[in-house]
Amino acid sequence: MPQRRYVHPEPGDDLAAIAARECPEVEDPNTLLSWNLHLAARPGGRGSVLPSDLVFVEPPLKAQ
Repeated sequence: MPQRRYVHPEPGDDLAAIAARECPEVEDPNTLLSWNLHLAARPGGRGSVLPSDLVFVEPPLKAQ
């Protein structure tokens, strides 16, 4: 079964840094929010990341 690629944030990372490093083809870092709704819904900071987070760096896989 295929899995989506993900990373754990490095110290000091935000979504823009992760997008630039892991998926430079993505022009808008907010695209990562649409792939990581658990981060978009986090209270206290839209799209804030913690070192323990899983951040998906590719869109959801299509159902087979």
